[in-house]
Amino acid sequence: MAQQEIKKSWLSRYSFVFWIIIIGFIYYWSITSLSFSGLQASAGSVTKSIIHGLFHPQWNYFYDGSGEDLFTQILQTLAIAFLGIFISSILSLPFAFWAARTDRKHKIHWRSTSGKVVLVFVRAFPEIVLAIMFIKAVGPGSFAGVLALGIHSIGQLGKLFSESIETMDTGANEALQSAGGNKLDVLFLATIPNIIPSLISYTLYQFEIAVRSASILGMVGAGGIGTPLLFAIQTRDWSKVGIILVGIIVMVTLIDFISGTLRKKLS
Repeated sequence: MAQQEIKKSWLSRYSFVFWIIIIGFIYYWSITSLSFSGLQASAGSVTKSIIHGLFHPQWNYFYDGSGEDLFTQILQTLAIAFLGIFISSILSLPFAFWAARTDRKHKIHWRSTSGKVVLVFVRAFPEIVLAIMFIKAVGPGSFAGVLALGIHSIGQLGKLFSESIETMDTGANEALQSAGGNKLDVLFLATIPNIIPSLISYTLYQFEIAVRSASILGMVGAGGIGTPLLFAIQTRDWSKVGIILVGIIVMVTLIDFISGTLRKKLS
């Protein structure tokens, strides 16, 4: 018995060595798998042009009333992100209840396990891949971006919502059941009011991510600020690239600040 305790203490004391070896092997494998072909001859001049464009942005592109200016494209990007999250926040609720494990009596819960598998499958497709697929189905434009963000966010919000359901305080549910309430009463009078603050907080957090993603989806033709950014990069119009990047930075910063403030008030 004493030898077993000594062996366990030795393993717990030096287990970090095993993890250091594993992490070191992963780093070694990652570095050796990269193929570095060196810098191109034009790397220096291109870098100088990019930096010059960033510090000398094309301010007259901010708004010119053409509908293709920076201000209009940023509004379109925000609209794509908002509509995508609005769709996913509603559609993800049934998936969340499907994936939530509320019965702890059995080790394997087939209902929640199957729901989690479906949500993992949905999350496995990046937004940009979904955007390319929807562009082929509905054509290029903002609608494809909304569908891509909406479908992808169902997987993420469904996972977060299901975790809120699993960890919520069930006291109100039990009290309502003991008072004779049916399942619908428990759902609408106890469960949903209990998890609404978490649902809103997670939705705001996902909206922050969606705004960043919507800025990129335009590069594949899914609308938003990414489309003029791609054209400006391809034509090496670095001053235009600079003002677009300034607009994206300001937009993302404001959204993060507003969303973070709202989430703090909800917590």
